[in-house]
Amino acid sequence: MTSQLFAVCFDASRPLDLAGFWSGFLGWETADDPHDGVTLLPSDDTGFRIRFLPAQEQKAGQNRMHFDLTSTSLEDQQQTVDRALDLGARHIDIGQRPEEGHVVLADPEGNEFCVIEPGNKFLADCGFIGALACDGSQEVGYFWSEALGWPLVWDQDQETAIRSPLGGPKITWGGPPLMPRTGKDRLSFEVAPPVHGDRQAEVDRLLSLGANRVDTGRGGAGRMTMADPDGNEFCVLTPR
Repeated sequence: MTSQLFAVCFDASRPLDLAGFWSGFLGWETADDPHDGVTLLPSDDTGFRIRFLPAQEQKAGQNRMHFDLTSTSLEDQQQTVDRALDLGARHIDIGQRPEEGHVVLADPEGNEFCVIEPGNKFLADCGFIGALACDGSQEVGYFWSEALGWPLVWDQDQETAIRSPLGGPKITWGGPPLMPRTGKDRLSFEVAPPVHGDRQAEVDRLLSLGANRVDTGRGGAGRMTMADPDGNEFCVLTPR
């Protein structure tokens, strides 16, 4: 038994407003959320939801995870950038070089994302959300490959990437050197055992793979908080 990636969660000061930005940008519909947040349902084969949960902590430093969005042409890339800016995004500088073809933006709460130039072969056929690009070690890439049952599709020079056998976005880790951690992660995974699975058995399996239990006081009914080998928090839900 392996977990499924149920959702990517954003901590948000104003969950409804931030969900409105991403819903308008991605064209995803909202759904009821049991934890005072907002959930977006994919309108394509992305394979996971996006959830926006209320948080008191303010963003501190660059996120350790961001979306890489794909383009089919330079015109398409510019249209994506313009649409994001019209909805409230802004250009930011995170040290990208002028010769690099991607455009770095931030959503209304400062969460970074990239609009990748056309012709990127690594993200070919991955969909509009081409990747969840993460700052992380080779070890954590191996962990998530085993945790989700997604095969490695890249493993060179301590950089790793995995992808669901069903397709959709890749999850990538850039390898060392890792950025210093500044406050709580704003983006995190929610995973769940499949229907009729056993959550405790899945928690035990994740522990055996190198995860740890974490007490954040935010678990609640149906949610258990854990951390992967790099210390990134994630939640294990009840089977679904």
